[in-house]
Amino acid sequence: MKAFTYERASTPAEAAAMVVRNPGSRFIAGGTNLLDLMKLQIETPQHLVDVNHLKLDTIEATPEGGLWIGALVRNTDLAADKRVRKDYGVLSRALLAGASGQLRNKATTAGNLLQRTRCPYFYDTTKPCNKRQPGAGCAAIGGFNRIHAVLGASDQCIATHPSDMAVAMRLLDAKVETVDASGTARSIPIADFHRLPGATPEVETALVPGELITGVTLPAPIGGVHSYHKVRDRASYAFALISVAAVIEPGGRGGRLAFGGLAHKPWRVEAAETNIPSGAKATAAGVLAGARTTPQNAFKLPLVERTLAAVFAEAKG
Repeated sequence: MKAFTYERASTPAEAAAMVVRNPGSRFIAGGTNLLDLMKLQIETPQHLVDVNHLKLDTIEATPEGGLWIGALVRNTDLAADKRVRKDYGVLSRALLAGASGQLRNKATTAGNLLQRTRCPYFYDTTKPCNKRQPGAGCAAIGGFNRIHAVLGASDQCIATHPSDMAVAMRLLDAKVETVDASGTARSIPIADFHRLPGATPEVETALVPGELITGVTLPAPIGGVHSYHKVRDRASYAFALISVAAVIEPGGRGGRLAFGGLAHKPWRVEAAETNIPSGAKATAAGVLAGARTTPQNAFKLPLVERTLAAVFAEAKG
């Protein structure tokens, strides 16, 4: 790990100003992803701004009937919150599927959204990676790419986003709340927060330099059967080959679906949700329109259909 300097912020705007003032800085809270990246020298921030004391660790009801979740709420606390378990069951289930108890005790809401890909070539500094070093090339294209994207990929990157929580947030139409160095706040719909790789896979979110996530707002609860199905190589300590976050209306008359493991961001195709009453095959066809596979990850297409069939069967009781 390379040497770095450190300071602690007392307000969100102050934290943002510290990062702007020190080029090459990063915010740190739980550090469950960042510290690993620093140890491998994939990320080498010259300065860390500790945001753990910003009092953004509460969950509060909103006037619109939803919830505001502070950026520093730990995954364990969010998954266990009675309001989340009662009204946003898909989110609680996604969080519990996401990591070990030890990691959930440290990982934060904002940090979970900002997780970086687990593509093995991103983590191997001896291999070319456009995400790690723009213009270097993508070793996953033509390499080992069994876990990689089948939707929304580009000629520069075929990595997937690893977060389970973010998939549930996408299903729920969450909004990411931020503040910049001037104290100006903005609200970013989760659908627009994560970016597809295009020609700049190193740019992963809509955040601008120095912009700090302060919380996430969930709209009022939606009724139906909430579920989160995660298919992975091992029952624990593994990222999704595919995952499905779902809220299905009684009788399978309709609902919402969001997917992980398929793309560079949580994936939702609202037009495909009209096919839910027609069953898993028709719904999967709508979700996977335009998919591009490799010989190694083509299995993800039938796996989507089979997982949707399990989701629909669960919803029927």
